[in-house]
Amino acid sequence: MLKNSGTRIALTLALLVPAIAAPAFGQEAAEIDAEVTYETVVVTAQRREQSLQDVPVAVSAFTAEQLKNSSIETIQDLALRTPGLTVGAVDPIQNNFSLRGIGTAAGISQNAGGDGSVVVFVDGVYAGRGGTPDLDVLDLERVEVLRGPQGTLFGKNAIGGLIQFVSRKPSDTPSFFAEGTVGNFSRYNVTLRGNVPLSDKVFLSGGLAHKQRDGFEFNETTGNDVNDQDVTTARLAARFLPSENLDIVLRADGTWQDQAGNPRDNNCDATFNGGVHCVGVNPDPRIVNAYIDGQIFRQINSLSGELNWTTDFGTLTSLTALREVKYKFRTPFFSNPINPPTQIESTDFGREEATQFSQELRFAFEAMNDRLQGQVGLYYLDEDIDRLQGQIQDFPVPAQQGTAIYPQSVNAKSFAVFGQFDYAVTDTLTATVGARMTWEEKEGRFAGMKVSGPGLPPPLGSLDGYDVLASESWDALTPRFALNWQASDTVMLYASAAKGYKSGGFQGLSGTAAGASTPYDPEFAWGYELGAKTEWLNRRLTLNAALFKTDYEDLQISQLVPLCCVVVSNAAKAEIQGFEVEFVGRLTDNLRLDGSYSWLDTEFVEYRIPGTDYTGNELPRSPSGKYNIGAQYEAPIGDFRLLARVDYSWVDDAFFEASNVAAQLWPEHDNLDARLAVTLPDDRWQVSLWGKNLTDELVPTYVTYFGPFRQTLVPYSPPRTYGLSLSYTM
Repeated sequence: MLKNSGTRIALTLALLVPAIAAPAFGQEAAEIDAEVTYETVVVTAQRREQSLQDVPVAVSAFTAEQLKNSSIETIQDLALRTPGLTVGAVDPIQNNFSLRGIGTAAGISQNAGGDGSVVVFVDGVYAGRGGTPDLDVLDLERVEVLRGPQGTLFGKNAIGGLIQFVSRKPSDTPSFFAEGTVGNFSRYNVTLRGNVPLSDKVFLSGGLAHKQRDGFEFNETTGNDVNDQDVTTARLAARFLPSENLDIVLRADGTWQDQAGNPRDNNCDATFNGGVHCVGVNPDPRIVNAYIDGQIFRQINSLSGELNWTTDFGTLTSLTALREVKYKFRTPFFSNPINPPTQIESTDFGREEATQFSQELRFAFEAMNDRLQGQVGLYYLDEDIDRLQGQIQDFPVPAQQGTAIYPQSVNAKSFAVFGQFDYAVTDTLTATVGARMTWEEKEGRFAGMKVSGPGLPPPLGSLDGYDVLASESWDALTPRFALNWQASDTVMLYASAAKGYKSGGFQGLSGTAAGASTPYDPEFAWGYELGAKTEWLNRRLTLNAALFKTDYEDLQISQLVPLCCVVVSNAAKAEIQGFEVEFVGRLTDNLRLDGSYSWLDTEFVEYRIPGTDYTGNELPRSPSGKYNIGAQYEAPIGDFRLLARVDYSWVDDAFFEASNVAAQLWPEHDNLDARLAVTLPDDRWQVSLWGKNLTDELVPTYVTYFGPFRQTLVPYSPPRTYGLSLSYTM
């Protein structure tokens, strides 16, 4: 695909640019040289509102308009357009993020005793369990992706970076939005959003969205479509302004999802053992042969209250949140037909209920004639996680047949004190110093027991099983130092050093009592970065770049050991270095080009587990090259308004596991999306024709390799999809 990627992008631009740029070339030279007026992108990457170009942090920001024009609906869509970010998934809910080479496998982040290295915040609230929210109903103002350790202001486990969803606050401006979508695979979506001022001091907003479609795959054994979608989300927010100095926002949202599972495509090696384990397996990757369809069920309810009180000394912010998640899954792995004696089946099933309470207090102030800007705060998080995970093993060897379950119950607490201070040394040079002191504790009960079967199903180590109590605590100081120099009105240079931290945990799916009760250590990373935020050609070109290096210690690695278990351990050391660039080119008032490029070099400097040495291997889910480019043309045509956009992206090879075995390669792949929208003369109605993955690339979202039987088990990202959307805005 690499040799074709350049051809495809050249063909895309060759077809698009002449067609949409022709009106631009007829303009007068003086008009083209004039400064373009455009909306400043405001971000809260440092927990206060700033222009994107003034933030000395590597951050990608996507406004609501950009999300719509690029047909960004999922976190995977976002990753295609963000340098350094990749997203794998063991199923449509359990995403595995990696940012600049730092990520967490499902074997760690999805068990009750583990956490992710790249985390999600929704309106400032840490979303630890249950996956990412649906973007449609949030009425987003923007999405921000912060790259590199964020251990000072955001804290909780943001060692690799974070993804921040920021929704619009209710306001005094009435509004209403409705959109309906139809597409292939019998897709239909309905989205409703609105904002109503109840008085000059009370405002209300809300939204409702439903998405439904048939499955992307077909299960020959059951005769049903699988990997379908059926999800409903709702949101309500109220804003109160009792006085000029007090701003209160209450938010509530819910997600309900119940659909078939996504059995794996079975890439079976027919040359092994005469192909006896491949009998009846359909070679079509979109046709599976699982003995059941599986299930994915998710329910998320969250409540939050944000208070901002402005005083003569500064602004006090209180953010209180309660989040509850219920989740059930059943996944057949090997996707074989009804078992003949020589075939194997393995089914992963479970349920989880998690409750999360968090409280944050921040005080932001300015002093010394505004030369000093500071924030100090306290953070508290309490999580209760009850998870039951089980495995059904039906192997040709009776001694390994049976069903085992692994109940896990964990309480995790985190408390932190933090602060960051920006001091203007001169009118153009600013120094930043910040730090966060974190104390964490996890305690839980972990068990493993055989339920049925003639044998001992792996990974259970004994017929007696185990039932143990375990607890551990950790603390960490994570500082940040930075200098930024405003070299001119359009050039800002910065240098920073920041330490990131992710708490330790427990292995929830263990074969023995010792494995379950022995904690693994926290992760630490020092990130060093040189960056530039620049604008050129009368602000027609925005060009931002970052050069970075990360020294990583005690990585938490999850490694599958066939016929045994998933083993979680701490790799000793890793080094990461790379380069990123993002650009927006406003060729005319109508024509825009944008894109990004990232180069990444990762290596385990030292990583050994008993019997295996992974030193020198690449880190998982860390492609060395990644780029995207988009072209957008928007202009009036008579009384109508036309918008045409094409987005192309390419991602280099990577591995899903630290072992770097060829069978678990994440092959290079590309993606082509397009959108054509026409807005009617009243500026209220818009009709859009869109397509995603137009080249119909077959892209794995995860790969499990079962070496003893030479079977590679793969779920895939969506195939080519297309549809028509009609929206009304008031």
